Amino acid sequence: MTDFVENLQKETSTASSPRVEWVDKARGLCIFLVVMMHTTLGIEKLTGDTGWMHAVVAFAQPFRMPDFFLISGLFLAATIDRPWRLYLDRKVVHFFYFYILWVLIQFAMRAPFMVTDGQTVPMVLRSLLFTLVQPFGTLWFIYMLPVFFVVTKLFRKSPWLLLAAAAVLQILPINTSDLLQSITSTLGVVSVDTYWVLIDEFCSFYVYFLAGYLFAGPIFKLAEQASRNRMMAWSGLALWFCINLSLVQLGWSGLPLVSLMLGGMGAMAIVTFASLLVRIGGTNLLSHMGANSIVVYLAFFVPMIIGRLTLYKFAPELGSGNMAALTTVFAAMMPLLGWAIIQRIGFGYFLFRRPQWAMLSAKPGPAAASLQPAR
Repeated sequence: MTDFVENLQKETSTASSPRVEWVDKARGLCIFLVVMMHTTLGIEKLTGDTGWMHAVVAFAQPFRMPDFFLISGLFLAATIDRPWRLYLDRKVVHFFYFYILWVLIQFAMRAPFMVTDGQTVPMVLRSLLFTLVQPFGTLWFIYMLPVFFVVTKLFRKSPWLLLAAAAVLQILPINTSDLLQSITSTLGVVSVDTYWVLIDEFCSFYVYFLAGYLFAGPIFKLAEQASRNRMMAWSGLALWFCINLSLVQLGWSGLPLVSLMLGGMGAMAIVTFASLLVRIGGTNLLSHMGANSIVVYLAFFVPMIIGRLTLYKFAPELGSGNMAALTTVFAAMMPLLGWAIIQRIGFGYFLFRRPQWAMLSAKPGPAAASLQPAR
């Protein structure tokens, strides 16, 4: 069993040297689906109407985040045995920097509205501090990744026992809403969330992250086989599409075991689809989005809010479905445009690259080398 893990590590380490195009495309698909979900649900709440995009979001729900976490674990074998100081720098401090920075940015934008809604300044400050234990808004993904990285390294000597435990946690109907409400009431914190993200999302998604790490070799082989046997790959995707759609429409996609199955199947479907897209022209933008997925993830909420409020005020006749589609594209593209402008003018890198002062093991060098990419 140990030899099997070591072989997977060697395969993953070899594959991680250059950028892997299908991985970027898969990550690009995932981040686009994440933007779509937040945009669609936000517009439906604003308009009070359910549009056609709701069905697309519901179809993607079983596999959207499972695949995102699975891809995040794919290259872990190349770094998991690094010394703890370097590992914590790359896998914990790295994401902590962006989480704190963008929590402050989002709070700066939302705090005036929180005060207007009747919250006192001390209540707002307590809510800000509480984001250290309760992930804030759309930033919960980069809050969870360091937890996944640390747990995996701590228990890497017993990977299959850990995988079994992670699968059990995913299957169990764990809900921490009562616990969180009790704590927030005691602390006087106003929280818009009804569950404890750290616990609930760990149980829901850690198994997929761990699977990405443990089964990296077979996953890369699946992508390779899909590229070579395209007819079989498209047939498999058609079968998966029908199964996923049927279970979602029946309302069974969230059931124990069924949820785990659909998450795994959907993740493999995205891997297969992304490998097929490599041979299809016109998908370079998707690869670019995947290569810069953290840029989109961190910043999409700003153009999302601007886009949906603008369309709601000036073009309500479009309907919530069309408004959601247009806003999704706008919210996904604008962060990439902003990143391109930052690279052009040479100012603002700190928003998406970690500066040298925020590194535990930084080496002195020129300014350009002192910035670590967010991705």
